Amino acid sequence: MNMHAPIDTAITTPVPPRDRRWRRAALVLVPLAAAGLGYGLIDHDAPAAAAPPPPSVTVAQPLVREVNEWDDYVGRFEPSRSVEVRPRVSGAITAIHFTDGAIVQKGQLLFTIDPRPFAASLAEARAGLASAQSDVALARADLDRANRLIADDAVSKSDVDQLNARLRAATAALAAAQARVRSRALDVEFTQVRAPIGGRISDRRIDAGNLVAADDANGTLLTTINALDPIYFTFDGSEALFLKTKRAAASGAGLTPVEVRLQDEGDYRWKGRLDFTDNGLDPKSGTIRGRAVLANPGLFLTPGMFGNMRLGRGGTTRALLVPDAAVQTDQARKTLLTVAADGSVTAKPVQLGPVLGGLRVVRAGLSPGDRVVISGTQMAMPGAKVTAKIGRIVPAPNAANPEGGAAPLAGEVTFAR
Repeated sequence: MNMHAPIDTAITTPVPPRDRRWRRAALVLVPLAAAGLGYGLIDHDAPAAAAPPPPSVTVAQPLVREVNEWDDYVGRFEPSRSVEVRPRVSGAITAIHFTDGAIVQKGQLLFTIDPRPFAASLAEARAGLASAQSDVALARADLDRANRLIADDAVSKSDVDQLNARLRAATAALAAAQARVRSRALDVEFTQVRAPIGGRISDRRIDAGNLVAADDANGTLLTTINALDPIYFTFDGSEALFLKTKRAAASGAGLTPVEVRLQDEGDYRWKGRLDFTDNGLDPKSGTIRGRAVLANPGLFLTPGMFGNMRLGRGGTTRALLVPDAAVQTDQARKTLLTVAADGSVTAKPVQLGPVLGGLRVVRAGLSPGDRVVISGTQMAMPGAKVTAKIGRIVPAPNAANPEGGAAPLAGEVTFAR
């Protein structure tokens, strides 16, 4: 118990009040002195932290190329000529000489109508012609005899006049007989119904053994023939596109050849030319009907087929092209970011055209010497500065034929060939 007494005494010994005040002062002064020492060690002449460098973007001048601009239409193919084959004489069909849906040539025999009644009528007309020729010969002989006797006063003047009149009447009867022979010969010829034009024939509407009637308006329909080479392509164009085409033609540019592609084709392989535009616009729809004519030597194009047609304004134009991804949208405006020589960024409002090979045609608002931001547009802000790296604008490999089977736009553009 005594061995712990000194420890208890040390712990419980009270500290004088004066020592406690000095300890409190030391607790306050020591941190202040340390802070003052640290402040004295600071180098007030050291520079502040450096600002971050400007963002890096890729710039390039617009691609300058000669292009052809087109307007697109949708239309149908129609035959350049279409004929309804009807008989020109009445009778019974005795033979059919074609296969339904075949290609026929002009003048090819299609139907045969029983020719026997018409052959008999022709024989009768020829007999009447022979009789008329005999009457003319007799009248001419009588007149010749009278003319020889008139010098001897053996025939009166009135008799000679009567003989002249009889010769004229016989001559007229002969002409009528000749006309009847030609008419009956035509009837015999019309018993063979031939193709009036070349083209693809439809199916027969009547079989052999049936009677057919000849009538100018309501004759029996035998079949129809459509001429397919050349073939027409008809379409309706809007008033705006019509005005643009007319103004281009008035400026002397003229119209480029028409190009058409079918629904399952990716290229405009069918070539033609504009053949006809109607004489007025439809006031209800505001469109005008147009027609193009295309060569169809293989007769592959068929009336009724749909097609996409493009029609240019002729010649080539010099266009500026930039990547479509570089175009910025500011509400209703389209802008491009350009970089000046000092690195400052400017947003230029532009007027755009169609897309060709991933490149957008710029119609207005841009000059060939402008440096357009083509990569890193999200880092460039108008009014700020950037570090410009020089890039290059190149079209896509399939830019010459950019359609790729997609639906046509309101306008297209292709590189000039």
